[in-house]
Amino acid sequence: MGILSRTSYVIRSKINAILNRAEDPTETLDYSYEQMRDELQDVKQGIADLTTQKKRLEIQKRRLEENVEKHNEQAREAVQQDRDDLARRALEKKKSKMQQIEELEGQIANLQTTQDNLVEKKNELQNQIEEFRTKKETMKARYEAAEASTRVSEAMTGVGDEMEDVSRAIERAEERTDEMEARSAAMDELQETGALENAMSDKDDLDRELDELRQGGEVDAELDTLKAEMGKSAPVEETEPAAETESTAVDADGGSDSDELDEELEDLDVAVDDAEIEAELEELQEDK
Repeated sequence: MGILSRTSYVIRSKINAILNRAEDPTETLDYSYEQMRDELQDVKQGIADLTTQKKRLEIQKRRLEENVEKHNEQAREAVQQDRDDLARRALEKKKSKMQQIEELEGQIANLQTTQDNLVEKKNELQNQIEEFRTKKETMKARYEAAEASTRVSEAMTGVGDEMEDVSRAIERAEERTDEMEARSAAMDELQETGALENAMSDKDDLDRELDELRQGGEVDAELDTLKAEMGKSAPVEETEPAAETESTAVDADGGSDSDELDEELEDLDVAVDDAEIEAELEELQEDK
């Protein structure tokens, strides 16, 4: 097989496959039925034309028969007038007309035979069309029922073209959702680590650490101020000498150690805090 033959074969096979996929059996049956009806109409038209031609020949035959009778009367009249020459001429025309009548009768007989054959074929074709119409409607009903059943089965099993598109759409939506969730988590992580702020500002890591230390120092200072206002404890620098002195005095007396002193101080602080809290709660209740 040459290249051209193989190419032609492949093209024909591709076209045939496309036509098979595009072909609708119900449309094909309807088209075939219409074609058969067109053929029946052509046969009927042919029978009508043939009948018209036969009628024309029959009319011509009747006219010739009338002429034959006319020439016969002319010959009789010529004989009565002793005009044999005129009688002979009339008889010759009569004979010519009779020959034409015989030819017309043969043609009319042939047309009648053809007409009878066409009428018989027309009846057979009409019966075939009626049978085909019944089969066509039956096949269309079966095909439509099978098509509906197939669509339902495909919809239930999810193997149809539309369900496949829906499944792909769901998969794409899930992929897109996963991607957006991962991006959101990544942005949160960058924001928590400060990488996003570094990318969006001109400060470097050193500036950021110094800001954090500065903020921490401010918070510690504010906390110490708050404690001092509440009378909880003095700053560490002021309490350390007093603690050392008291510890020395206690050691000199030989009665207690620094641990007992710390416990007493803690108990005192707790008592002071409880009293202050109770006083504040009473003031809040009076205000209400």
